[in-house]
Amino acid sequence: MNITHAFILGLVQGLTEFIPVSSTAHLFIASHFLGFPSDDKTFAFNVIIQLGTVAALLVFFWHDYWDIAMSFLEGIRTRKFFEDYHARLAWLVLIATIPAGIMGLALKPYVENLSTEPLLWAGIRLLVTSFLLAVVEYFDKKSRSLESATWLDALIVGFFQVLAIVPGASRSGSTMAGAMIRGFDRPSAARFAFLMSAPILLLAGLYETVNVIILPGTTEFLPILITGFITSAIVGWFAIRWLMSYLRKHSLYVFAIYCFLAGTIVFFLK
Repeated sequence: MNITHAFILGLVQGLTEFIPVSSTAHLFIASHFLGFPSDDKTFAFNVIIQLGTVAALLVFFWHDYWDIAMSFLEGIRTRKFFEDYHARLAWLVLIATIPAGIMGLALKPYVENLSTEPLLWAGIRLLVTSFLLAVVEYFDKKSRSLESATWLDALIVGFFQVLAIVPGASRSGSTMAGAMIRGFDRPSAARFAFLMSAPILLLAGLYETVNVIILPGTTEFLPILITGFITSAIVGWFAIRWLMSYLRKHSLYVFAIYCFLAGTIVFFLK
């Protein structure tokens, strides 16, 4: 892997992490055609560029996260835990994080063994994402705003996030679908999905980063890791900005169609 490869994969990660088309599937496909083996260096690189998109998420929604954190602490200090909207949202984010956290730890040994056939799992992720997006777009009313969210909404959306742990829908696609099933409009569903995904993505990324640091050769690999991180962070920020604007007036059908076509092509190439 060289700097050019790092830029390409960082670009792929940044473009597809938040747009509901499965970043994992696209990284599998890109890595396959670039000829990268499933070794420690590839693992280290994927961990770092995913942290790049987490950084993009935190920067884009920094005002929301700041308000949530301050209201949460103030609610604890005054013992008025749910009086403020942002304090309630903090608890909802925590509730939504629990299912994915528990299942992520429980399924980690199993999921780590699923990368032996990357194109197969890429195709599965894309087709499942296509089906899920088409179904929720067709059947849902999608009229609720984020201010109406309850603990049940958070729990259900949290369980949908579990789909991203094993081969299935993308993280953004599955969490947005869960929110839309609960009747949230598209921008509110995306906002809720992104706000709730940051804690689990950050914790998982930091955990894996510790494992990456102790790998032999990481220091020599550092310029490539930095290139991938910065690229995915910058591109990811613009991808979030574009998606939040797009969802105000457009449906998810274009992503469903794309995932269906891409998944079908991948199966033929496998």
